[in-house]
Amino acid sequence: MHLRPLVYGLAFAAVCAFSAQGQPLVRAPVESPILTIDSDMLFEDSRFGQQTIEEFEALGAALAAENRRIEDALEAEERELTELRATMTPTEFRALADAFDQKVQETRRTQEAKNRELNSELENRRVMFLNAAAPVLEQLMREAGAAVVLERRSIFISSNAVDITQIAINRLNVVLNGVEFAPEPQ
Repeated sequence: MHLRPLVYGLAFAAVCAFSAQGQPLVRAPVESPILTIDSDMLFEDSRFGQQTIEEFEALGAALAAENRRIEDALEAEERELTELRATMTPTEFRALADAFDQKVQETRRTQEAKNRELNSELENRRVMFLNAAAPVLEQLMREAGAAVVLERRSIFISSNAVDITQIAINRLNVVLNGVEFAPEPQ
């Protein structure tokens, strides 16, 4: 009689060990008052996020190539200016050198502004995506009976069972399939 609980316990442990070694068990939707999500992974692993990242990497590469062309042109102009120095008075040279320096500074400001604009637009797309994801996350909260979804990175320790990131990605890929976000008016 006293062995029955021990036998049941060992049988349960064996089933759990066997299940852990084989195919992962299909888990029922988690029921928890608290859920977690990795918002970076949510964006980066979604189809929309991957397409956005690819697009902005291409735009960034084009901007980097433009910067290299501008830099090459400015270096060539600087060499010409240096060669002209021997044929000019110091006052004439100073005027050309100051104008060249002004041109370099203005070009640098323009290119830095383009880079900031590109980064800002990427962040805007991310915010629009997360806003579009809110109804999906709210539905997952309701299904789990949760009161809150917390950012996974801000939690010291938790069970992976309460992480809904992959489930949310799968649903967002369906919901946002082919959706393009228009930029918000400034």
